[in-house]
Amino acid sequence: MNEETKSISKGRQIKNDVLSGLTVALALVPEAVAFAFVAGVDPFVGLYAAFFMGFITAAFGGRPGMISGATGAMAVVMTVLVADYGVAYLFVAVILAGIWQVIVGLLKLGRFIRILPHPVMLGFVNGLAIVIGLAQFGQFKTNHRVAWSEETGHGGGGDFVVASDWMSWGNPQLWTLLVIVVATMLIIQFLPKLTKAVPASLAAIVIGTLVVQFTPIETQTVADVVNSQRVLQAEKELKREQFHEIEDDLKVGEVRTKAEELAAMPVDRADLGPLPVGLKAGLPTFQLPEIDFDNRAALFAALALSFVLAAIGLIESLMTLSLIDEITETRGSTPRECIAQGAGNIVSGFFGGMGGCAMIGQSMINIRSGGRGRLSGISAAVLLLAFIVTAPKLIEMIPVASLIGVMFMVVIATFSWSSLRLFGKVPKSDILVIIVVSAVTVLHDLAIAVLVGVLICALVYAWERSKDLRLQKKKREDGRDVYEIEGNIYFGTTQEFRELFQPAQDPEQTYLSFARAKVCDQSAIEAIHSLSEKYRSLGKRLYLRDLSPDCVKILRRAGDMVDGEYFSSVSGGH
Repeated sequence: MNEETKSISKGRQIKNDVLSGLTVALALVPEAVAFAFVAGVDPFVGLYAAFFMGFITAAFGGRPGMISGATGAMAVVMTVLVADYGVAYLFVAVILAGIWQVIVGLLKLGRFIRILPHPVMLGFVNGLAIVIGLAQFGQFKTNHRVAWSEETGHGGGGDFVVASDWMSWGNPQLWTLLVIVVATMLIIQFLPKLTKAVPASLAAIVIGTLVVQFTPIETQTVADVVNSQRVLQAEKELKREQFHEIEDDLKVGEVRTKAEELAAMPVDRADLGPLPVGLKAGLPTFQLPEIDFDNRAALFAALALSFVLAAIGLIESLMTLSLIDEITETRGSTPRECIAQGAGNIVSGFFGGMGGCAMIGQSMINIRSGGRGRLSGISAAVLLLAFIVTAPKLIEMIPVASLIGVMFMVVIATFSWSSLRLFGKVPKSDILVIIVVSAVTVLHDLAIAVLVGVLICALVYAWERSKDLRLQKKKREDGRDVYEIEGNIYFGTTQEFRELFQPAQDPEQTYLSFARAKVCDQSAIEAIHSLSEKYRSLGKRLYLRDLSPDCVKILRRAGDMVDGEYFSSVSGGH
């Protein structure tokens, strides 16, 4: 490739990175706002997090092209801390989470994500695709209001929530929404067949915005959602405070009735105080979280949450990294990404952001739009901040339906449709893992889903390997009968190991060869020792032969766990 060709290729990649970054920036806004409200904080807390996480991880992370920002997986676990102790303690938790992530990166512990079983990865991808898809259906609801829910409160005590109703089929807003969503998806699907000069997602958003702004079509825009969510959040906080003032005086049977009455009462807009309008904001400023160091309960809650946030953030980020590695046929740096994610959370917490991690949906938008370099993530973060500081009106005009269409296409691209063809072609245990991980990701959270998936895989592996242990009896040249054990002896095979022998029927001196076997753990040592004791109780001796150096090393470390006579047989190789 000559210099001119390299220059053209580099220029094309820069253009792709900037345009895909613009697409991502537009799609980041409603998600960051939505996740901020899920966590119970102001939209700017989510937007600032999207900027810092996006910029720092793009500039210094180990996976070019991956997008980070405020995410739903982390937002849902923040709600209790914010509701109980305030947003300042959330910033403390985010900063601590970042510190743990940096430590994980420095110790290179993130490499363990590379050994996750493939079914767990498929379950993760499918589960997140479903979560992203389900999140979009919130825009198909109307009549948003504050209501009382007995299932939401901390400790099961109930809390005020934002409720809504599904749009009826006769509602013209529903049909307008559906038409724009479908039109957006069609543009994204077929525009690349005509031209790839502009990312299809960006073109779809721009076309949708122009149509809504210059025609009589009426549909919700980003500004409508932000302003209505602010009012609902303020109303929810007001009613929560009013309820806490009378809660102690209520009898148990009166709590639900009074709470529902309070939720149904109309609120005067003036009672909510001054609320920001739109997305206009200044630059984020450095600030130390204002917390009470004597409030040990709050500090402990922040510390506990920090571990959860760190785990969820790293799991989602590193699994997204692995997914993009597979799509782009490149390899990112796991330790470097851990450190960058941690640094992003630390800086975000000190600048009033809710923190975050890698976003599989936005990363897929970026990759599909041609963004493969660091410039794509950097431009997405910078353009996001520039929009909300200098030109918020441009984002506020975007119809939410266009963004829903973009995210639905992300869902289609993210979901591993090939996994549906695995039925009958792979072991049933792998199918079970995919289904379970997907379901737990949707119903609970990613960290628990991955843990459950790994545990199922480990148990299945232990069960299957327990069937591989074999024992053969051979006669050697010296006339001795020697047992040859084949397979790995560990916690999953110790029972089978014991059942292979019949000490009462063996000669006084029994020889056991480990030439084709391996002693793996303490359970194996205990099993061997228990077997030797059975021979001893019958006045017989069990001699071990052909132990590999690492097996001898394990047995030597056992020390007093192995009796002297038995251990001499091991080390002496009789």
